[in-house]
Amino acid sequence: MPLPRFYPIFDSAEWLRRTLPLGVKLVQLRIKDLSGDTLKQEITQAQSLCRAHGATLVVNDHWQVAIDAGCDWVHLGQEDLDTADIAAIRRAGIRLGLSTHDHAELDRALLHDPDYVALGPVYPTILKKMKWHEQGLDKLTEWKHLIGDIPLVAIGGMSVERAAGAFAAGADIVSAVTDITLNDDPEARVRQWIGATA
Repeated sequence: MPLPRFYPIFDSAEWLRRTLPLGVKLVQLRIKDLSGDTLKQEITQAQSLCRAHGATLVVNDHWQVAIDAGCDWVHLGQEDLDTADIAAIRRAGIRLGLSTHDHAELDRALLHDPDYVALGPVYPTILKKMKWHEQGLDKLTEWKHLIGDIPLVAIGGMSVERAAGAFAAGADIVSAVTDITLNDDPEARVRQWIGATA
């Protein structure tokens, strides 16, 4: 079954509690500032919420906790690949999404037979400082040509208004962060996203 085309990323289970009832079916939990039992509780809570709403949870980075919590997906950045035990992730039956920014990273990602490949930032992003400037829609088209049937996620500076262009360029899935979390009415924005990606 193909993955949903709308893929928000949040930093707490509380965001999932707010948005899953609206119809979000694929969501990433990206937590950077917690560890130990607090981190485990957040991921376990997020997994329970996703199961209750028939949604798919993708855990960013924390692959060992994801295995322990019985999660189905993990997303790794290139730095995470340096330390992650990919064999253990696969043995646990977990599917894998990988970030890419240039050809060398894409080549490395494809060696791990990813279940999706993310390219970003498609547009300038305020979320984090990167050495890569905007990749542009043409790069999405190139990436899709290179990866074939593997789902391609467009991330970075994405908005409801830019989603159609990303899909036309070759993206299968569009991911959003600040377009939702910094919106004056995040729930209304999520509904707009669901409408634009249905």
